[in-house]
Amino acid sequence: MKTLRIATRKSPLALWQSEHVAALLRAAHPGLEVVLVPMSTRGDEVLDRSLAAIGGKGLFLKELELAMLRGEADCAVHSLKDVPMELDAPFTLPAILARADHADAFVGNGFATLDELPHGARVGTSSLRRQAQLRARRPDLQLLDLRGNVNTRLAKLDAGDYDAIVLACAGLQRLGFGDRIRARLEAPDWLPAPAQGAIAVETRAGDAGVAELFAALDDPPTRTCVEAERAMNRALHGSCHVPVAALARLEGEGMRLRGLVGSARDGRVVRAEASGGEAEALGRQVAGDLLDSGAGELLAEA
Repeated sequence: MKTLRIATRKSPLALWQSEHVAALLRAAHPGLEVVLVPMSTRGDEVLDRSLAAIGGKGLFLKELELAMLRGEADCAVHSLKDVPMELDAPFTLPAILARADHADAFVGNGFATLDELPHGARVGTSSLRRQAQLRARRPDLQLLDLRGNVNTRLAKLDAGDYDAIVLACAGLQRLGFGDRIRARLEAPDWLPAPAQGAIAVETRAGDAGVAELFAALDDPPTRTCVEAERAMNRALHGSCHVPVAALARLEGEGMRLRGLVGSARDGRVVRAEASGGEAEALGRQVAGDLLDSGAGELLAEA
């Protein structure tokens, strides 16, 4: 191939991620021309309702996948946490890049930590996973919806609409807003979304030539960890409709996977963790332990 076309959302973070992949491709394959095909998705356009209410994170992918099927693009770049657990049959993920910071970020003007917030403070997030963990830790807080790209969310905080907001560390750091992170919300007390911090490349399953271009970008340690997290989520039938969190870390010859299912309504939380060597099996094991501990009731209520 002489030219590779990357379908991407138009948000600043999506464009940064796609440009990052393009730069890595150009370095790995001198002479390859890489161009971006920016597109707007329904997930970007509908900002007055939560993602769960309008169809889930898959809304960020659908238009990009259709562009690939129409032959308008050769691949798409995504935040892996936004990619559904089961891809449609024509698509595959030939590359998962080395993971950036997986943690959530506490961002507040005048408050250094979540625990410093006064009683009844207003915290912005539309993530059910984040809402569940916030309610578990601080049931007194007012949790308010917060949609839009990173710049928009920070602007709303600075305008006084919220006392604090919760975002992903990786997104803030990639856009040059790392100094806005007041505290990292870290495991084991707080868990991120499955695959948070990882960038994935999606292609048509039959495009072997395109997939080969991305072989040099794939990071096996990251792929192993996120496959365990996604296997757990898949076994729970998790989506953005359900507050599910997971984090796998390599330990010696194997890895440890921590999982959580919560309630965004009342802060009830079920946790489980286990160690193992095979990602799919470990994910299913932790999912089973969560269900045995009562996660099924929380999932049924979502």
